[in-house]
Amino acid sequence: MDAIDALMNRVSPAQLVEPGPDAAQLRTLLAAAARAPDHGRMQPWRFVLIEGEARVRFGEVMAQSLKRREPDAPAGKLDAERKKPLRAPLVVVVAAAVKENPKVPDVEQVVAAGAAAQNMLVAAHALGLGGFWRTGAAAYDPEVKRALGLGDSDAIVGFLYVGSVGVPGQVKPSDLAAVTRRW
Repeated sequence: MDAIDALMNRVSPAQLVEPGPDAAQLRTLLAAAARAPDHGRMQPWRFVLIEGEARVRFGEVMAQSLKRREPDAPAGKLDAERKKPLRAPLVVVVAAAVKENPKVPDVEQVVAAGAAAQNMLVAAHALGLGGFWRTGAAAYDPEVKRALGLGDSDAIVGFLYVGSVGVPGQVKPSDLAAVTRRW
């Protein structure tokens, strides 16, 4: 698959299933992510891989995060939160390890990590895998960051769910005229 095909045809699948990426595919995904644009060559991205039984443990972290935000959350809502990491064989937490740099503002470091996440999703598609990007309130919870071994100044830019496509997504047409103008 060439680059333009990968970019133009990647969609978020409606459902991901086993198997997840094998070791060689995972190395490729991580290498592609690390090729993202990076002002100052700071390599601010960090990748936390969650697979197998670790997804169950991470589901508990997410349920506890919801419980802190919503102490009266019903059991069904907590259970749904607990099951989120089970939506795919692999969850990649993409974070930005933001460092003080007078030439590279924090936002550029976070955007670089976001570009790394996008590279990973396009690479997954090119390898015949599927992936989708989610955040949600847990991504902004300091206790979730700590549970993942991230620092207080680190920013989670997304939870990438990666696996084999169970139910494909649909390409959504873009209204380029609505988002483009000449200056």
